[in-house]
Amino acid sequence: SAGEDDDLQCNRRDGKRYSFVLHGLWPQYDRGWPQNCRTARKPYVPQQLIDSMLDIMPSDKLVIHEYRKHGTCSGLDPASYFRLSRILFRSIKIPDRYVNPFETLYVSPDKLRQDIARLNPNLDADSIAVACAGGGGGRLREIRICFAKDGKSQACGTNENPRKLCSASELTVPPVRSTTTSESVPPREQRSSPLPGPKVIPFNGE
Repeated sequence: SAGEDDDLQCNRRDGKRYSFVLHGLWPQYDRGWPQNCRTARKPYVPQQLIDSMLDIMPSDKLVIHEYRKHGTCSGLDPASYFRLSRILFRSIKIPDRYVNPFETLYVSPDKLRQDIARLNPNLDADSIAVACAGGGGGRLREIRICFAKDGKSQACGTNENPRKLCSASELTVPPVRSTTTSESVPPREQRSSPLPGPKVIPFNGE
């Protein structure tokens, strides 16, 4: 995303850095997914709820967008949708080597999936999908975890075709970008979370 939310996601000036963040929770079919579903009421996300999600979804616009596009198709109201999103996000453990890298890491998509599955006994490698950008020398963009309605992991369907998401034989996981600590932090930035490194997963409009 671009604009005023960049300070929360990429160009922070308060010395705080994010670890992996939540892009969203997407109800979907084996092939394709519903989106922008009609609801009885306007899909309004209260500011208090938006603020409560900024520790794991560092963008007001992202929080609003994800509910309007995907949450409206979940059958859940905003509070329930984001509560479930947080529960599922918190249930995933990321291996230490990927959490706070100070040097670029090089790993195959399969190895990354296996490392995550090894640390999360409730996940099978086929319920983990890795997306990268940049073609053959792909930079890690997203890790997607596929769940069934009961909250248990399940194999990802054709939406997460491994070759389409990342055809690279080797991924690069860049080091944490430092930020300069400022004594005077604007109020909007003060409500951000002090989660540690390493990387913000880009928001590409999904």
